[in-house]
Amino acid sequence: MPTKMSLLPLTAKIIGVIFTAYATYAAYYYAKQRSIIFPAHLIPVPAGDTGSFPDLEKIWLDTSVGRVEAWFLPPLVNVDSKPSPAILIGHGNGELIDYWAYAVGGLRELGFGVLLVEYPGYGRSQGTPTRESIAEAYITAYDMIAAREDIDPSRIALFGRSIGGGAVCDLAAARPSGALILMSTFTSIKELASRRYLPHFLIRDRFDNLAVVHKYPGEVLVLHGTRDEIIPYDMGVKLYQAAMHGTMITYDCGHNDCISDWDDFWGDIEPFLRANVLAP
Repeated sequence: MPTKMSLLPLTAKIIGVIFTAYATYAAYYYAKQRSIIFPAHLIPVPAGDTGSFPDLEKIWLDTSVGRVEAWFLPPLVNVDSKPSPAILIGHGNGELIDYWAYAVGGLRELGFGVLLVEYPGYGRSQGTPTRESIAEAYITAYDMIAAREDIDPSRIALFGRSIGGGAVCDLAAARPSGALILMSTFTSIKELASRRYLPHFLIRDRFDNLAVVHKYPGEVLVLHGTRDEIIPYDMGVKLYQAAMHGTMITYDCGHNDCISDWDDFWGDIEPFLRANVLAP
């Protein structure tokens, strides 16, 4: 029968193996985290044919990391030719602005001008995606759209899906907006890392959406699927509960299958937009 003394070397070896495995896991995440969070290299870039949208305006934003692409789609209705409200959209980390041009028709029919802003290093945009480079691109895009004569700067809404929620939350902390809409969005990268048993000091892009939502003075709409396998549903609940003026819509879906019909989806949030942004 082994004695306590004879078990000590075995215990030390087991601890050593566990520590080495965890250190390897943490080191891999530290080295690869940006390619995991921002997998731009895995996303094929479409040809960029926008012939279906003759009124689409391609805009190149000059930033410190290079030129970043944005697309502006004007409203399809305009009451009395007054300056229109606008909605700036941040997409998911596995998407491009190209994927959203068809999806936002319902917003344009409500009277919104829609600004789709790419991330640096995605699609045809220059630079590397980081929290800082994205924040700079989004602030530059906001300042550009807010200065347009055809846009009412007091009626700009921000919409972010998944990692796009982090992009628009950082923008909401830096610029005023009429409303903030977060779909399938995390509370913070810190909490996501903790749930994957990773130490906080390894995080390079510290999106803290919960802190932004807690201080946001306007209306916040949170949309989240109860079966989200990537960003847990309870994170959406936390964002909703943190908002001073919050509304939540829950879907029976995962992370990428919540929208089967875009017209129905925009119909779900139309009352929120009419109450908080569309009204002059």
